[in-house]
Amino acid sequence: MMQAIPLKARDFKSDVKPIWCPGCGHFSVLNAITKAMAALGIDKDDTVLVSGIGCSSRLPAYVDSYGFHGVHGRGLAIAQGLKVARPDLTVLALGGDGDGFSIGGNHFIHACRRNVNMTYIAMDNEVYGMTKGQASPTTPMDWDHSKLTPHGPGVRPFKPAALALASGAPWIGRGYSGNPNQIAKLIAEAVEFPGFSFLHVMSQCITFCPEQTDWKAVVSEMDGPPLADADAAAKQFLHEDGFQTGLLYREERPTWPPVGETAVDETALASLAASFSV
Repeated sequence: MMQAIPLKARDFKSDVKPIWCPGCGHFSVLNAITKAMAALGIDKDDTVLVSGIGCSSRLPAYVDSYGFHGVHGRGLAIAQGLKVARPDLTVLALGGDGDGFSIGGNHFIHACRRNVNMTYIAMDNEVYGMTKGQASPTTPMDWDHSKLTPHGPGVRPFKPAALALASGAPWIGRGYSGNPNQIAKLIAEAVEFPGFSFLHVMSQCITFCPEQTDWKAVVSEMDGPPLADADAAAKQFLHEDGFQTGLLYREERPTWPPVGETAVDETALASLAASFSV
């Protein structure tokens, strides 16, 4: 019997060419996703990438699998519905700091607490790139590099890891676009985790935030195993500088819906539909 030819990352890339700015960190995330898919031997026909709106949310078009480009902030809602209806699929939701933590913030916190078995990758460049440099929920309060916020936004930025932990996320990781191999490893671990996995990626925007190239000098990888105690994780996430990468927190707990529960009861669904008939 002939052995199957090992898949390569390029086998998972579509013919659509990315239109991100040269130097954008999202290229690294795209490469990491396809590398992780190849390493896991994922079936393209059983994989769906769902996104909202923003520079990062263009990504499903660049991957040779099923994809859904949704509306602003609703990628997680669509992805959860799909995974609940089709638990056999591998579902990844993709977004940015605005799509995920601003207009989609409510969906994010409920996705964390609901713990549907899927992965969410947030590509955070701390700015609204598509709307020419507006401040986002993760923009530093003293960032004054934009004409739109000449004195800085003046409000404290979100801490995504702390927000995810407080909302109940059982798997929290962080990567940096300058280290795509680490991101690929984290994505593979996230996909295999039995529950909701949240990967926060620091993805530089050199068009509106050229100073983010300095991240390379300050990022560091976490030593040792991920934290498993929520109190210890909360203390770390609230007081850290946000540049530590790796699998930060991991706790296994029951997913929703419970394992073995039928996703759709066709009889009950037909009865409900009939009750609305005139």
